[in-house]
Amino acid sequence: MNLTLDSKVALITGGSRGIGAATVRMFAAAGAKVVFNYQAAKAQAEALARECGEDNCRAVQADLSTAAAAQQLVSSTIAAFGRLDILVANHGIWPPEDAPIERMSDEQWHRTIAVNLDSVFSLVKHSVGQMKKQGGGHIVLVSSTSGQRGEAFHCDYAATKGALISMVKGLSTELARDHIYINAVAPGWVDTDMSAPALNDPPTRAKIFGGIPLGRVGTPDEIAAPILFLCTPYAGFITGEVFNVNGGAVLVG
Repeated sequence: MNLTLDSKVALITGGSRGIGAATVRMFAAAGAKVVFNYQAAKAQAEALARECGEDNCRAVQADLSTAAAAQQLVSSTIAAFGRLDILVANHGIWPPEDAPIERMSDEQWHRTIAVNLDSVFSLVKHSVGQMKKQGGGHIVLVSSTSGQRGEAFHCDYAATKGALISMVKGLSTELARDHIYINAVAPGWVDTDMSAPALNDPPTRAKIFGGIPLGRVGTPDEIAAPILFLCTPYAGFITGEVFNVNGGAVLVG
C-alpha cells in the first residue's frame, strides 16, 4: 500500500507545530505540495518549510481569527501552486483555564467561536469553490473527543468541535455529487504544546490517563496518519465520517 499524494496541493492550517507539523511532514513525504499557516512561530514554520523542501512547501503567516484571513489563506495557496486539492483544518484554540459557564467571559466565547468555527467555515467555503472548478477534492476537519461528549468547564471549545462534526455530516451529502469528500478526525489527548499545561500537572495528568483505555496520550504522528489516509484513494468510499483517534477515550464516561 502506497499512500501517495503526488501532484496534489494541500492547505494545512496550524501547521507550525504539534499535529499540524506532523501532518505537513507526512503530506510532503507523500509527494504533496503543501501550504501551511502559522500565527507567531515564524522561526519554527520557516524551519519546517526548509525541512520539507521550500520548492514544495510554503509557510504563510495568518491569524485565523477572521473569515477574511481564512479566505486570503486559500487564495495564497492557489496563487502559490495553481490549484487546491486538499484542505486540512487543524488550527484551533483551547483556553487552558477551567471556566464555569456563569463565569466564562463573552470575550472568551466569541474568540473561541471565531478561531475554531468561523474561520473554518470560511476556509471550507472558499476551498469548495476552487475544488468544484477542478472536479473534486478532500477536506478533513480536526474535531475532538469533546465535540462528541462535551467537556465540563470548556463549553466554548466543545461547542465548536461539535459544530465541526455537524458541518461534516451536512456537507458530506451536499458535496458528494461534486466528488468532494469531507470527514472529521477526532483526537483525544495528544502530546502537544496546547495540552502541555494539563499534562504537566500531576493530578490532572493522572485523571486524564485514567480515562484513556490504552493508558497513554497520543502522538502527533498518530493523528496525522489517519488524516493522510482520508485524503488518499484508499478512503474513496468514506465521507461524512468521524474518525476517532483517542485510545478508546470516547467510549469512557
